[in-house]
Amino acid sequence: MTPRPAKAPRVWQRMLSGRRLDLIDPSPLDVEIEDIAHGLARVARWNGQTLGAHIFSVAQHTLLVELFAEIADPALSREARLAVLLHDGAEYVVGDIISPFKAVLGDTYKDIEKRLLAAIHIRFGLPARPAPALERAIKKADRAAAFYEATRLAGFGLDEARGFFGKVVPLPAGGEAFLHPWDAETAKARYLARFSAALHAA
Repeated sequence: MTPRPAKAPRVWQRMLSGRRLDLIDPSPLDVEIEDIAHGLARVARWNGQTLGAHIFSVAQHTLLVELFAEIADPALSREARLAVLLHDGAEYVVGDIISPFKAVLGDTYKDIEKRLLAAIHIRFGLPARPAPALERAIKKADRAAAFYEATRLAGFGLDEARGFFGKVVPLPAGGEAFLHPWDAETAKARYLARFSAALHAA
């Protein structure tokens, strides 16, 4: 008998919107902000190893990063704010892979993440990749947020966290509210509200 040809593996994920997002060749046309918000509100930071009755979600983390970015640049442009709010957008598809595991996976994971993020950016009218200066600003705000998450929620000591995340940036006014994990629906609603405000800003 002639062997049956192997069936190609499925490389797309169906979203609740009905979209099918291809992980190998993602199309901006298959990206919906409601899917992103829904997913990020249910993806746990720190592999779920955080204090509280709820996970500390990527959606909540993103809003804390936005707060740090806004303090660093009060004149944050519309495009920059959208880039901040979407900086972990690929994780609604692939999850929040912890840094040690990313190091093990290597470039394959990075390539998939970059393609997904480029499709997300294009969907919302942004360059596929932010300018280097904006990437650095986002990374700085991300590390500042990670320091407080690590020490308040994930069991890191202060010196240990400084070693990983660098110089401590003062927690902005109102930042304390972002360090108590929200339930998924609250995180989703707050993320969508911030994204909508940024998208429709003049």
